Amino acid sequence: MPQATVHLLRHGEVHNPDGVLYGRLPEFHLSALGRQMAEMLARHFSDRAAAGARIVYLASSPLVRAQETAAPTAEVLGLEIHTDPRIIEAENYFEGMKVSKAELRRPKHWPRLVNPLKPSWGEPYKDQAARVRAAVQDARLRAIELAGGDYGTDGPEAIMVSHQLPIWATRLSAEGRPLWHDPRKRECTLTSITSLVFDDDGSLLRVQYTEPAAALLPGAASTPGA
Repeated sequence: MPQATVHLLRHGEVHNPDGVLYGRLPEFHLSALGRQMAEMLARHFSDRAAAGARIVYLASSPLVRAQETAAPTAEVLGLEIHTDPRIIEAENYFEGMKVSKAELRRPKHWPRLVNPLKPSWGEPYKDQAARVRAAVQDARLRAIELAGGDYGTDGPEAIMVSHQLPIWATRLSAEGRPLWHDPRKRECTLTSITSLVFDDDGSLLRVQYTEPAAALLPGAASTPGA
């Protein structure tokens, strides 16, 4: 099999005036800035395709903010958006709340805070990494199939629009690092791309990280993900 790349793309900024941890809640759409980010990402991938990249498969989390981020790229590349529930946001007990130090001091939440290594407030990191890595492998194989022997400059490529924590857990797992971490130190900004590059036999060669919409990040919302 040829070398292939799967790009894990985080969605753009979300309209969230109340600053809640939106998690898997429905109807959290991109903000105006988030739509600009999505358009900038579409131009980034369009330029790559024009330079010879063979981008043949596009998948998204079922959540609306991910679908809206994927839409401009789907349009410029002429790709269908395949919905993959395995790359959805992490489950989180605090979903829908405005998480603050005062809120976390409330005794009713304490049982959820006893084990940050798992974490005890939501879906285990290892489960997130496992489901996303399985989706990545399927996307890799699908890209190779769809390329049909025309592998472009760097092998066939797939894009998967997901969420910060599942992407970060997957990267830590892929690099053999511990999955527990300080959420403030995740290298996974809005509309960033974490690329997993695979060898001919499906072995991971390297992880690459880029921020094509970095110019739009100053002033963007900083409410943490799940």
